[in-house]
Amino acid sequence: MSLGVTDLKKGQVFSWEGTPFRVVEYSQKVMGRGGSIVNVTIKSLVDGKVLQKTFKGNEQLDTVDLTYSNVQFLYQNGSTFNFMDNETYEQIELSDEVVGDYANYLKDGDIVKAMKLDGNTVSIELPKNVYLKVEYTEDVVKGDTTSSVLKDARVETGLIVKVPSFIKIGDEISVDTETGAYRERKKD
Repeated sequence: MSLGVTDLKKGQVFSWEGTPFRVVEYSQKVMGRGGSIVNVTIKSLVDGKVLQKTFKGNEQLDTVDLTYSNVQFLYQNGSTFNFMDNETYEQIELSDEVVGDYANYLKDGDIVKAMKLDGNTVSIELPKNVYLKVEYTEDVVKGDTTSSVLKDARVETGLIVKVPSFIKIGDEISVDTETGAYRERKKD
């Protein structure tokens, strides 16, 4: 089955030159007389390499037949991330090249989706937002309580997030896993 390049979107998986890729960034530029150019940043699901690619609007790509299963993140051992399939209890190891920036959002025990191609796990998929606990942030300066002032906060995974000034150590905050942006403080 084929897929038009104008049908691509962020997160979409497709096959190009026999290798499965995921779209990381996508932009389309419409040219005169109905033509278009699609610029994408793509990441290989085989080796984690990131490429910049430009497609013409009429090009076709192959779809990829993926299966998904829920897996639990167990622990990180050096550059290896260890997961367990929730149905088969099979242990899955993924390299830090495959996990990539998702490592900033993984806590022990988290449930994520494993993306499988021909029975082999090639990547993971995170929820759109995750809650992370703030481990360190500067105290607010007295009188500076406007929510438009942003400060850095280090969360439990080591990620630095720009947060409003009212966020303090111990708060749980929702973070967008695509952009790394603060969304909201968890309500008790």
